[in-house]
Parts: sequence; C-alpha cells; structure tokens
Amino acid sequence: MKKIALIFCLAILSAGYAFAGGIAINHFVIKENPFAKSEVAVVATDSLGNIQENVSGVFNFTINGFQDTLQFDKGTAFYRHKIERSTFLYARHINESGTHSLLYYIYKHDDKLSPFHISWILLLAIPCALIVLAYMFKRFIIIAIIIFCIFMYFNYHNGLSIPTFFESIIDGLKGIF
Repeated sequence: MKKIALIFCLAILSAGYAFAGGIAINHFVIKENPFAKSEVAVVATDSLGNIQENVSGVFNFTINGFQDTLQFDKGTAFYRHKIERSTFLYARHINESGTHSLLYYIYKHDDKLSPFHISWILLLAIPCALIVLAYMFKRFIIIAIIIFCIFMYFNYHNGLSIPTFFESIIDGLKGIF
C-alpha cells in the first residue's frame, strides 16, 4: 500500500513539472510607449519579430547598467523612466538560454521617441574603417583622429560609455558562437 501511495505521489509531482513550461524572453525590441510621453516599452518577440503575447510576469533586465524588474503583460512591459533627450539605451536580459542584449539610439523629437537599433557590427566597423583609411592614406591620419574623437564624444555625450561600447560588441560576438 505504501508503494502504491508513493508511486501515486510521484506521478502527480512529475505531471506538474511536465505541464509547467517556462516562459523565456530570447528576443525583444524597444518601442515608443504609446500610453506615456517620453517613455519606452520593451516588447518580447520571437525570432521573426512577432509579439509573444504569452509572456506575462516579472523579468529582470539591466538597462544602461541599472537592474530593473519589468512587469510584462501580453508580451509588453513599460520602462517607467522618462527620456529627456536623445540617448543610447542598452538593454540586457539574462535567462537560462544565455544573455540577450540590444543597443538602441533613442532619438527624441517633438515629444516623440524614435528608437533605432544599433548593431554591434556598426560599432566595430566605424573605428576599424577609420584605422584602415588612416593606414592607407598617411595624410588622412589627422582627419581620422579628429573624426574618431567626434565619434567618441557623440557616444559619450549621449550616454554610451566606453565599457558599454565594448560590452555591446562582446555580447554580439558571443551571439555568433
């Protein structure tokens, strides 16, 4: 009788684990929050960009280096921090399947926000192109240094620090392998 009761309890517990599917966010995008002025929303998507409406609950994100818990409802969570001017926004989510991070440039104009995804390839290509051009054309060295300084000042002035710059490139390289 004890063996039957034990088997019955194990069967009930295993059935509970079999039906409990974990919801994971592997892809997400940043969009303008349609309900609040100067705020953005994080939308959980699949690999094709379709909204995953089955994502609901609390998920941990790191946005611009600060830990934040976002409450998702039907695939959308609202980031409740006002964006006062154009800036970079680096969003990162870590789950069981790995680290998922995106870099966006949020362009603010006329009380609207326009998020533009910045690929890690572009971040790597601009300094490399300047180095190659400076190497190929010796007269271009001073101009390349000036353009590189302007590039770094623009990044720093809009909230993209050097560690975030390299972290975005490293996360992109990890995603390849």
